[in-house]
Amino acid sequence: MSRKVRDAGLDASQCYRVRDLRFARDEVKIYFTEGHLIFGKPVDGQRISAVFSGEVEGGDAELLLLPPFARERRSLASFARTPNLNEHFKLAVMVFSDETARELMRAVEEAGSRPSPEEGNLLASKWGELTASLSGSFEVRLVEDLLSARRAARGFFFAAISGNTLGNFDVVWDPRARRQIMLGQVAFRDERRYFDIWTNFDALSWRKGIRKPTVDNFRVESVSIDAAIAPDLKLSALTRLRLTPLEAERVIPLELSPRMTVTEVLIDGEPAEAYAPESLRANLLRSSDNHTVLVLAGRELPAGKSVEVALRHEGNVIARAGERIYYVGDRGAWYPNRPRQFALYELVFRYPKDLDLVATGELVSEVEEGDVKIARRRTSSPVRFAGFNLGDFERMAVKRGPLSIDVCANRSLEKALHPRPRPVEVTPLPMPTWQRNRRAPQAPEIVMLPLPPPSPTARLRAIADEVAEVFEELAARFGKPPLPLLTVSPIPGRFGQGFPGLVYLSTMAYLDPKDMPLGAGNRNERTFFAELLHAHEVAHQWWGNGVTSADYQDDWLMEALANYSALWMLERRKGARALDTVLDQYRERLLGKLDDGRTVESAGPVTMGQRLISSQAPNAWSVITYEKGSWILHMLRKRLGDVAFQKMLAQLYERFRFQSVSTEQFQALAREHLAARQEDPKLENFFEQWVYGTGIPELKLKWSVSGRAPRLTLKGTLTQSGVDDSFGVWVPVEIQPQRGKPIVKWVLSASEPVEFTLALPAAPLRVTLDSGSVLARK
Repeated sequence: MSRKVRDAGLDASQCYRVRDLRFARDEVKIYFTEGHLIFGKPVDGQRISAVFSGEVEGGDAELLLLPPFARERRSLASFARTPNLNEHFKLAVMVFSDETARELMRAVEEAGSRPSPEEGNLLASKWGELTASLSGSFEVRLVEDLLSARRAARGFFFAAISGNTLGNFDVVWDPRARRQIMLGQVAFRDERRYFDIWTNFDALSWRKGIRKPTVDNFRVESVSIDAAIAPDLKLSALTRLRLTPLEAERVIPLELSPRMTVTEVLIDGEPAEAYAPESLRANLLRSSDNHTVLVLAGRELPAGKSVEVALRHEGNVIARAGERIYYVGDRGAWYPNRPRQFALYELVFRYPKDLDLVATGELVSEVEEGDVKIARRRTSSPVRFAGFNLGDFERMAVKRGPLSIDVCANRSLEKALHPRPRPVEVTPLPMPTWQRNRRAPQAPEIVMLPLPPPSPTARLRAIADEVAEVFEELAARFGKPPLPLLTVSPIPGRFGQGFPGLVYLSTMAYLDPKDMPLGAGNRNERTFFAELLHAHEVAHQWWGNGVTSADYQDDWLMEALANYSALWMLERRKGARALDTVLDQYRERLLGKLDDGRTVESAGPVTMGQRLISSQAPNAWSVITYEKGSWILHMLRKRLGDVAFQKMLAQLYERFRFQSVSTEQFQALAREHLAARQEDPKLENFFEQWVYGTGIPELKLKWSVSGRAPRLTLKGTLTQSGVDDSFGVWVPVEIQPQRGKPIVKWVLSASEPVEFTLALPAAPLRVTLDSGSVLARK
């Protein structure tokens, strides 16, 4: 089947002159005004491609797309300079697995168009290679759909359009996606390729409930991995997945690192086929570097009956980063898996006995056989994925009640962290008296003095104690973690990652802060590595591993919850001022400028997820996701109060444990914990402006008091600037009376000054905006 897809060219005998031909996929409206339409050759009776060419007199076509949501219109406008697309074009190369060919052919026949084989030969020779290339980019999906009995209902439509104004861009309509319509463009910046998603939203058929969102067609019951690491670090493994088809299927899609190769597949012991061709455009569209591996069964797998899929795979996902220091790449895709599903895992690792290996799951046994260690692990609760790390470690174990913490540190330091030699001025020895009149004095010599490397275990004890404290505290706040054992292991680089029962912690975090090679003026980074990173990654045991996000639009929740949990721990240790200091830094970064003068925060709302990684703002994703996300949670905490906020997060974990949660579900849960008779009782304004929208206002308050005690009137005016006219949020005005607790008056900001009054028995000491409760410019 894959060869047929690759070899299917354009069919010169099926080329037609078309006029005023209309085609639609929900909001995607295409009008072939004047030109030729040529179809691809059939693949097992199904045509999977077509090309429109307007290279005739009066040739033209038009695409209309009107996003239904204001946030998507804003996103489209930021790339295409228009909130509603109306683009004319003369070329469209289409690839599809749905009923597009039949619909277009029916329209051609109804118009009475006759074949133009001469023109077909010209178009086939001109556009055949491009069509084959684009079809090859979607080869995995095309094969999967063509082998499915539900092809017509689940098939997709893709068009690469050469617009008169916008240049080349892509349009996708995919019923299997959570957001079915996507429009975007491949772009380059600083020698890096991006796929800028201009807009992505639920199609009309799904919004009206005519069609239902596609659910995962397989349920993962359990995963068993038997892995062997050779002395040269090559990884070979046998992965067994116990899957239950929810619908009758022949094709099982899995994700796997491109560094791994599948060498054999069995389904219930019977040989099966697997292949994973590189699909650059498809990977760009789904923002993933992993390959989709299609496992093709020799028969249809009935719904509800579990099967065992066994795959042998091998490759190089482990690299050396220094003397007995190793780096595990593709940590989440070193074995075939299905993302966002929880399952029980059993793991066996065989590895050189002179090395240490840590991994997800509780250790069941560990033995030596010659030069090899064999470790067996098992998870007591379902997890989303499993990870491992390899090295020569010094370790420290801590026990806190039912929780166990094992922290590992490298015994040596990678070269990247070695201090640079320091220039030193060396004064020459004094010359003997008899030479002083014969030779000129020698000038001082500059030599590079090597400095001793810092200790890679300097903070091992401190990290062990801090991780144990965070692990215990978060368990008390949120509930029992997915696994009772947490292992922390070093990884070269300036990042961390939280896997179930396993945390990868940057080797920077192991250094004494004064030894961190950050240069001058990087106090913020020192705080991050020394005080926040480990807590953030530990918090992922709950947010990301215990509960996961429903889709990319909800990924901000997991990162923001983990990051704010770390800030919560910082506040617990060092007080509210330490938290406010970090939030102030976040605000400044959000207000930083992009190349076009816009603020970083204006690149898009947190719900855009990976879409924020674009050629316009390559670094906006991390700032908006982590830092604005943390501000959103902080503002929500101020609205709910500390007790209700903590109770809400504990319930979030309890209600969605080992499941996924969406932003909409999170909003509904937060609403449950909002006190009665409050402004914005459904938090609709809060989520619309802060979560689904953009904007950081500048707020100014003027106030005065009139009348006589005890009947005074406070009159205030709240002025907003620096945001769109449609922006408006509830702002807390704090009135401090002569005695007693402050009074909080919530005022809804607007494009025009907003006046408010409040009766008071006595003149207040002060009236201020509560700057710690709202993200606003100082």
